Amino acid sequence: MRFGTNLSFGVKRWVEPESWARVIRHELGLDLAQFSFDFVDPWWPAELRQPLAKRIRQACANEGITLHSAFVGLAHYSYNQLCHPLPEGRAAARLWYRNAIDFAAELGVECIGGPAGAVSADEALDKDKVEARYQELLGDLVDLTAYAKSAGLRSLLIEPTPLTREFPWNIEGAERMQRDLAGKTAVPVQWCFDWGHAIYEPLYGKEKAKTLPWLKACKEHIGQIQLQQSDGQLDRHWSFANDGIVDPAEVVAEIRTAGLAHLPVFLEVFYPFEWTNEQVLADMKTCIARVLPAFQN
Repeated sequence: MRFGTNLSFGVKRWVEPESWARVIRHELGLDLAQFSFDFVDPWWPAELRQPLAKRIRQACANEGITLHSAFVGLAHYSYNQLCHPLPEGRAAARLWYRNAIDFAAELGVECIGGPAGAVSADEALDKDKVEARYQELLGDLVDLTAYAKSAGLRSLLIEPTPLTREFPWNIEGAERMQRDLAGKTAVPVQWCFDWGHAIYEPLYGKEKAKTLPWLKACKEHIGQIQLQQSDGQLDRHWSFANDGIVDPAEVVAEIRTAGLAHLPVFLEVFYPFEWTNEQVLADMKTCIARVLPAFQN
């Protein structure tokens, strides 16, 4: 099974491509990574992004790292993106995603994605407005898949989240979205399944906060998996140096049971900015030591 890491652990720390590539390969012992747009903002002018893409490709080649995909990251997730209540906000989000697709193509990755957008608190009170946002999101995704195909990408990723103001947030919503997109997209819209999202008990309840039902129901459309340690009470994105309810061996067993062992799995861990670099690196090493053996068996 292919196991790697998102660059989330290195935000504002190991920023130079040579730096994070060195840490991933030599400190963590991994050769598979997922780029984060917390490192290069797609809003940066193309003439500044392009040389950075070349430098990133070279750094990965030098260290023998495969850069699989590029992900939204924390910074852009804080916006309402394609479900912004204002037309100006939605128009800006479409431009952002096109820039992100351009940069992903320059990086040579297979796909990009992340959570696609959030309905505002006020609009969420109006079912008609929520449905309107959903329908417009579908249209935007169709358009973006055409743009992604023209750029040479293989798929567009959407990450289900445990927020009822985002699409999709449950299995039924994911199944509906795939039905609504069927036959309309130029490249597949696939799910990035985040392990910690599906076990969020305050939303789903203790009995239904399970991962295997998601894996089985959405199997056909899952493109990759993100992994985090959690207590099920918040979207923690802890490392496995922490105690929690996610067991790496059980994760691997469920992935195999669902017939998804061919998918890449990316650790996605975030750290307090106040931690020292040494603290983060030590924690990541402990985390990898606890997780990696499960994927090597």
